[in-house]
Amino acid sequence: MDKSSALEYINQMFPTESSLSGVEPLMQKIHSEIRRVDAGILAAVRQQSNSGTKAKEDLAAATHAVEELMYKIREIKTKAEQSETMVQEICRDIKKLDFAKKHVTTTITALHRLTMLVSAVEQLQVMASKRQYKEAAAQLEAVNQLCGHFEAYRDVPKITELREKFKNIKQILKSHVFSDFSSLGTGKESEEINLLQHLSDACLVVDALEASVREELVKSFCHRELTSYQQIFEGAELAKLDQTERRYGWIKRRLRSNEEIWKIFPPSWHVAYLLCIQFCKLTRAQLVEILDNLKEKPDVGTLLLALQRTLEFEEELAEKFGGGTRKREAGSDIEDTDKGENNGQTVSDIRRKYEKKLVAHHRSGSEDMGRQKDSVATGAGFNFHGIISSCFEPHLTVYVELEEKTLMESLEKLVQEETWDIEEGGQTNILSSSMQVFLIIRRSLKRCSALTKKQTLFNLFKVFQRILRAYAAKLFARLPKGGTGIVAAATGTDGQIRTSDRDEKVICYIVNTAEYCHKTSGELAENVSKIIDPQLADKVDMSEVQDEFSAVITKALITLVNGLETKFDAEMAAMTRVPWGTLESVGDQSEYVNAINSILSTSIPVLGSLLSPIYFQFFLDKLAASLAPRFYQNIYKCKHIPETGAQQMLLDTQAIKTILLDIPALGRQSTSASNYSKFVSREMSKAEALLKIHTERFCLRGHLWSSSVFLSLRSI
Repeated sequence: MDKSSALEYINQMFPTESSLSGVEPLMQKIHSEIRRVDAGILAAVRQQSNSGTKAKEDLAAATHAVEELMYKIREIKTKAEQSETMVQEICRDIKKLDFAKKHVTTTITALHRLTMLVSAVEQLQVMASKRQYKEAAAQLEAVNQLCGHFEAYRDVPKITELREKFKNIKQILKSHVFSDFSSLGTGKESEEINLLQHLSDACLVVDALEASVREELVKSFCHRELTSYQQIFEGAELAKLDQTERRYGWIKRRLRSNEEIWKIFPPSWHVAYLLCIQFCKLTRAQLVEILDNLKEKPDVGTLLLALQRTLEFEEELAEKFGGGTRKREAGSDIEDTDKGENNGQTVSDIRRKYEKKLVAHHRSGSEDMGRQKDSVATGAGFNFHGIISSCFEPHLTVYVELEEKTLMESLEKLVQEETWDIEEGGQTNILSSSMQVFLIIRRSLKRCSALTKKQTLFNLFKVFQRILRAYAAKLFARLPKGGTGIVAAATGTDGQIRTSDRDEKVICYIVNTAEYCHKTSGELAENVSKIIDPQLADKVDMSEVQDEFSAVITKALITLVNGLETKFDAEMAAMTRVPWGTLESVGDQSEYVNAINSILSTSIPVLGSLLSPIYFQFFLDKLAASLAPRFYQNIYKCKHIPETGAQQMLLDTQAIKTILLDIPALGRQSTSASNYSKFVSREMSKAEALLKIHTERFCLRGHLWSSSVFLSLRSI
């Protein structure tokens, strides 16, 4: 306690002088408290001394207990080792007996199996000699299982001898089976009632033999079946392209007539499926030889008929054996545009459609359908489409040439019959010949896509491009032609083009038709790219053809502008003949302005109703770009214009400006393009500025215009 704390404590205990009388009692109380605290400290020290001694004793006791525990553990471990040694000595003899028992059991089992194997091989040998195929098939399975147990004893002489004997028996069975199957199809099956059952049992033997035996037997059977086909259709009479359909008729009859007989083959063998594959390969080879040996180009009708029958046959095989159905991309893209052609669907298409519905309806878990599913599973890996028909591809050039010739003739006929007019009440303002052109193109595409989707289809697409280019040229040639003259020299156009009201309509029809052809040709290319072979899809492009139709549109609109410009020739000449120098006062707008307004009021509404908004706006832009500068240049051709004449001409200029700005409304355009209005205002403002300068008295007071003055104004 510091000095300040002591003072505070004393002042607290003795606040007044009278309180000092209690000093003695307080001192006694403090001494008593000190003695009590000292006694407590002493007792605590004594207690702590006793506790330390006890802790040492407890630690010593714990250490002793641990030592005793370790001793007991070592003693237990020693006794365990002694027990283990004792158990091993007891069991040593028992293990020897167990091993001996195991070896004896294995030996007995092996001897028993060996006996069974010897007996089974001998029985199999007897069955093979008697051609008891059904029993031999089961016996083969048993012998195969027994032989599997002796794989580890292959080097044992007896086992080697048995395996060799078994191998010879299998070879005998194989030769017997092949010999018996050689009689299949010779007519003996009708004479010998049990022959088919006998051969069915032989198939069980083949299944029990190696897989290579089955493959060899099926291959031999297919070769024997197709030998007669090869001999028949390699003859001079039938080795012709026009006999192709008879080839497919032969295999169909063969499949139908032998359907019951061939049921002897297990469904998993897929004999009919493999026979058809071999037939297709052989037929393709023979057709390739026929086509390559033709001295002249094949007849198109014969070639297409053979190809059509081939495609139908491939489709039937694909449906029968599960190779998928032929893709009909043309169906959605082509048939939708040609729904009126009911004769496009063949009888075979309808028949196959309902056959598939019936098959789907009657599909069940029966044995026949199980067999079909098994066949489908195997056929799924092979695509019959194109297996034969692809050999026709290199020889279809004559077909493409015929299509091109037919399309060109049709185009010429359509153009000759074109009236270059639209029927009243028609829904479109396009020429009927354009729709007919695309109709015959779609029909041609539909015919070709039903035959092939490879290079031939791409070659035909090139024909379509040439046909459309030719049609674009026909449209181009129908546009009114111009001569040479003042307008041609001034504007750099093809010359003066005189167009009647009907000519203007025809030009609009050509613009709309070219626009329709531009759009439809792009859609045609898109449809072709969807159905053609993917490797050729990237080459399908109509951009060049579309560019030609765009050129027709541009040329037609410029021709339309030139035609109107030619109509303005008389009015522009009338403007220069106005006696500007003798005008006494400014009146209404001049007659040539009224004539220009009349021409535009007559033509523009018709053009606006026929042209699409985008091309009508293009036409207006070209018209303004031609008429406004021409009017400006025409001012310089007027002589001797005094102040009154200049004011009258300024009035006429403003009237023409208003007429040009009102043209979009004449054409039923709801909104005028801002660029057009700005251009007209800018170009006509040049003429207005020129005339305003002329009216300034401080420049031209009292003077008549002369050529030198106009030269000065040009420089300004």
